[in-house]
Amino acid sequence: MLLHQGIGLEAFNTMPMRRAVHAVYECCSSVPLAADLARQRPFDSHDQLFRCADSLLFALAEDSIDSILQAYPDVGRRPGSEKCKAEQCAISDERPEMMAELAAASKAYLDHFGFGFVMFVNGYRADDVLATMRDRMLNDYETERKIVRNELARINRTRLERMLGPEGGYDNW
Repeated sequence: MLLHQGIGLEAFNTMPMRRAVHAVYECCSSVPLAADLARQRPFDSHDQLFRCADSLLFALAEDSIDSILQAYPDVGRRPGSEKCKAEQCAISDERPEMMAELAAASKAYLDHFGFGFVMFVNGYRADDVLATMRDRMLNDYETERKIVRNELARINRTRLERMLGPEGGYDNW
């Protein structure tokens, strides 16, 4: 759950550096990315901020990506959590065997690639996530690392959207 939600682009552009880094860190789990993004302010639009965040993410070294991946709990780790409902840890299924399959597939993925599975799961069911995880197990290491960065970019974007709120800001009567 983000502490900085709906703060607006104008407020983000003008907040002190330390607070801006903290707000972005909540979204991306990377101090270098958060600091670099905060240093790029001011942004003219959400889209400009999102493009900059993507560019910074794709420029990070592999060890920085590994650090980010450490912050992601396993798929289904907090099933049905309201606080984490858009995150992969909240994926749930009423069938215990499905949750057991997800846990086993997640462990197999980690054993195979050496890093945890990450996926933008908003709108997906447990069956979809399991199928995707199994498909991605067929990838070579380099292909999977590229997919991971794309998934992280999608996750960051939704988190940054929640942090900023709507493009025009909230109507504060």
